[in-house]
Amino acid sequence: MASSDPDKLMLKADKQTKLSLTRWSADWRSATALYEQAAIGYRLAKNYEKAKEAFEKASKGQEMLSSPWDAAKHMESAASVAKELRNWSEVTDFYRRASELYIECGRSQPASDALTKGARVLEEVVPEEAIKLYTDACAILEEDGKEQMAFDLYRAATSVYIKLEKFTDAAATLLRWGLAADKCNATHSQCKAYLSAIIVYLYLHDTTQAEKCYNDCSQIDAFLRSDQNRCATKFLSAYAEGDVEEIKHVAQSSTITHLDHVIIRLARKLPTGDVTALENDASKEQEEPLDENDLT
Repeated sequence: MASSDPDKLMLKADKQTKLSLTRWSADWRSATALYEQAAIGYRLAKNYEKAKEAFEKASKGQEMLSSPWDAAKHMESAASVAKELRNWSEVTDFYRRASELYIECGRSQPASDALTKGARVLEEVVPEEAIKLYTDACAILEEDGKEQMAFDLYRAATSVYIKLEKFTDAAATLLRWGLAADKCNATHSQCKAYLSAIIVYLYLHDTTQAEKCYNDCSQIDAFLRSDQNRCATKFLSAYAEGDVEEIKHVAQSSTITHLDHVIIRLARKLPTGDVTALENDASKEQEEPLDENDLT
C-alpha cells in the first residue's frame, strides 16, 4: 500500500507543514500522525537515519500541538535510534531535550529518567558525558525534594569515576550523596557514603585528607554513633600505628561487606602505600617534645 511507504508518508507530512498560496496554515495534527507512522516504518526497516529524522519531526509536531509529554517520548525514541547509529553526541542531545520537555510537563521523575537512560548508554563509550548526565539527573530529583530517588544515580556516578581512576571526584560524589541522604533522613545510606569516601582517600594513600574527611563527617551525630564511624576509626588508628595486618583485618569486616562492590574492592586492596613511614612520622612527633628553653 502506498500509504504505508514511509518515504511517501514523510513527503505528505512535509507538505502539510509548508505554507503556500493554497495552504495558509500548517496542519500539524495531520503531519504529526504521518511523521509518527513513518518513524515506525523506518525503524522496522532498520533505516535508522531516516527513523531518527522522522522521530525528530514527530517530536516537533507534538510540541506545536502543545503536547510536551508526547514530544519527549518521540525525543527518547530518536535517542534510541541514534544509539543504533553510534552517534553519541546526538544520544546526549536527544535525551537532554527529552528531559527538558518532561520538565515542561512538571514531571521530575521522567525528566531524571531520560538523563539516566542516556548516561547508561554512554557509560562505556563516553564516560565523562555519562557522569554529567547522572549528576544533572540527581539535581533534578533533589530540586523536587526526591533525594532518596537519586541514590542509585550517585552510586552509578561514583562507579564511573572509579573506573576512570578519578578518585578525588569519586569521594566528592560520595560526600554529596551523604548530604542528599541527610536531607531525607536516610542515616544508614549517609553513614555508608561517608565511610566510602574515607576509604577512597585511603586508597589514594592520602591519610591527611582521609582524617579531615573523618573529622568533618564526625560532626554529624548519626555518623558519630554509627558502625561506619567505628570502622573508619579502626582504619585510621591502624594507619597511624603502621599496622598492615590490622588494616587488612578491618577491610574484611562485616561493615565493609555491606558497602557497594566498587568500594569493597578498593578497601580489600588497602594499604596501597608504605604505612610504616606514617608510623615513624607519628613516633618522631611524640619523641620530640617542645623545649621551652629553646627559643631558636
